[in-house]
Amino acid sequence: MAFMLRRLWLLYAQATTVAVAVFFTVATLKPHWLDGMGWPGQDSHPNLAAPDSTGDSIGVLQSASPPPAGSMRSAAARAMPAVVYVFTSQKRRAPAHPFLDDPVFRRFFGDQLPTPRGQESSGLGSGVIVSAQGLILTNHHVIEGADQIEVALADGRRASARVVGTDPETDLAVLKIKMDGLPVIPFGRPSELRVGDAVLAIGNPFGVGLTVTQGIVSALGRNQLNINTFENFIQTDAAINPGNSGGALVDAQGNLVGINTAIYSRSGGSMGIGFAISADLAKQIMESLVRSGRVSRGFIGVEPRDVTQDIAEELSLKKSEGSLISGLQRGGPADKAGLKVGDVVVAVNSKQVRNTAELLSSVAALEPGAKASLTVMRGGRQTELAITVAERPRPKRSNVEQ
Repeated sequence: MAFMLRRLWLLYAQATTVAVAVFFTVATLKPHWLDGMGWPGQDSHPNLAAPDSTGDSIGVLQSASPPPAGSMRSAAARAMPAVVYVFTSQKRRAPAHPFLDDPVFRRFFGDQLPTPRGQESSGLGSGVIVSAQGLILTNHHVIEGADQIEVALADGRRASARVVGTDPETDLAVLKIKMDGLPVIPFGRPSELRVGDAVLAIGNPFGVGLTVTQGIVSALGRNQLNINTFENFIQTDAAINPGNSGGALVDAQGNLVGINTAIYSRSGGSMGIGFAISADLAKQIMESLVRSGRVSRGFIGVEPRDVTQDIAEELSLKKSEGSLISGLQRGGPADKAGLKVGDVVVAVNSKQVRNTAELLSSVAALEPGAKASLTVMRGGRQTELAITVAERPRPKRSNVEQ
C-alpha cells in the first residue's frame, strides 16, 4: 500500500512539473495562445493597437501618458494652433540710380546697393489669432509698408490678410482674415504675473517653423527702453529671435499674456533678454483700432525729460522724481494753461508722476477735450494748473511714398 502511494505521488509530481514547464514555454513563445483563458497575471492589453497587416505590432498606447512634473505641454498644445506665420511683400520705391541695373556694376557693389526700382522685398514675422472673427494681433514693424500680407496657420491653411489698423507708438497692429473654424487663444491676466513665473514664447524664428521656447518672467513694467513711445514691457529670458516678433508669450495655462516684440542683442540672436508688450495694453489698443481704426490719446504739447539728481539739486527738489518741462508747443494746451519751461510735473489728476514715461502714459490716457489738473513744482513751491487736453497727433509713417 505504501509502495502504491509513493508511485502515485511520483506520477503527480512528474505531471505537475511537465505542466508547469509547458505553461512557461507557451507563455514565453506563444503568449497569444493564452488570451481569454483567464490565467493569473495575463492581460488582453485593451489599450494596445492590434498588429498591422505585416504582422508587426504597432505598440502605441491610445491613451496619452500623464505629463512629467514641470512639463508645459498642455499650455503649448493650447496656444500653438492660434499662433500664425505672417508673410509680407513690398515693392521697392527707392529713386532709380543709373547704375543699379548695370550687371557689371552690381557684380562688384551689389551687396552695398539698394534694391533696384520694381524689385520686391519680403518679410517674415508672427501673429496671434485672438478672435473667431479672424482678428490677429502682431507688431506694427512686422507689416509696416507691406503691399501684400499673407497668413499661414499651424494646420497648413493660408489666407490673405488686411490691415484693420496700426499703432506705431506701441508697435502694435491688427490684421483680419476670412476663414472658418479658427483656433483662438484666450487672453490671460498679465497683472497677476510675478517675477519667476514660467512662460512660453511661441513664434516662427528665422522662418524655421512654429517653435516654442520656455523661460521665466524676468521683470515687469519695463519702460524707458526707447523702443516705443509708450512702453509697458514684460521682460523674459525665453529665447526670442528674429521672426518671433508678433508671436505669443503665454502663461503656464496657455493664456496670452504678451506679444513678443524686441530683444536686447549684440549678435542679432537671443541673449536671454526679450521684451513682450503686455496683453492688457495690446487688447486695449486692438479694441480701439477695431472700433475706429485709430487710437485716440491725450496731448498737452510739452517736451519732457527725466529729473536727474543734478537737476533736483539745482531746482531745490527733495527727490529726483517728476518730469522736467524743457520745451512747450507755442499755443498748445500746456502753454495756454500757464505751464513754463523749467516746471517739474509731479502729478496728473493727483496720480504721481515719477518720470517722463509716467507723464506720457498719464497724459495719453486722458480723454481729448477733457479737463485735467497738473501738479507742478515751480521755484521750490507746489502749484496746481488746470488744462484742457487736446488729441495727440498721429506719428508720420516712415514709409510714405515719395
